[in-house]
Amino acid sequence: MDISVFLKSVIDADTAPVVICNLEHEIVYMNPSAEKRYEKWGGKSLLGRSLLNCHNKASAEKINAVISWFSKSRDNNRVYTFRNDAEQKDVYMIALRDESGELIGYYEKHEYRLSEASPLYEMKG
Repeated sequence: MDISVFLKSVIDADTAPVVICNLEHEIVYMNPSAEKRYEKWGGKSLLGRSLLNCHNKASAEKINAVISWFSKSRDNNRVYTFRNDAEQKDVYMIALRDESGELIGYYEKHEYRLSEASPLYEMKG
């Protein structure tokens, strides 16, 4: 079976929003959590549209600067971009590379700093 089926499943199961963009800043994929989170801005209808249209000029300049930095070295793959104290999370831009290491796009990664409230191995349903 093609590994992409497994990778899509991992991304779709993630409770954090995942928005994947190509180097033209077009949104090429949103997991269900991202579709829900960005619903008031269009949700799934954002697919194929420019991520830069969702940001102000200063943010767009920062995004472009990160892409430029990603392009300089195959070792440049992660940049801390934002702290959201209300949600206790850090946000990063992550480089996406093909099998040869060439930059093909990027995504925004949310890392929550909340302790899990569920009991260990709790299985409902």
